Amino acid sequence: MSRQFQGLKAWLMQRVTAVYLLCFLIYFMGVLLVCPPEDYQAWRSWVATPWISISMSVFIISLALHAWVGMRDIFIDYIKPIGLKIGLLSLLGLALISSVFWALQAIVLLQLGGQS
Repeated sequence: MSRQFQGLKAWLMQRVTAVYLLCFLIYFMGVLLVCPPEDYQAWRSWVATPWISISMSVFIISLALHAWVGMRDIFIDYIKPIGLKIGLLSLLGLALISSVFWALQAIVLLQLGGQS
């Protein structure tokens, strides 16, 4: 029963993150089509608003989780040597975590008004 729950949890995480990613992208593309920021300062002030920066942060985390579940399933299903599988999963995890921290740092710097 535990392994079935693991699969259900991964399936549910993939679907929930996909829905959030789609909703945020539709909103983001709508903003860019209807009233795009005119210059860098307008873009920066738009991203620095709290609910936009929180939404972008959730988007970044959702994107990383979505990528992790998808790539993990591909690695588990199609890579047979256990050493290679563990190595690739470790590299993927490190790359995703590093990317999330880098992107969140950029958003925080915009919030604080620093140069990114």
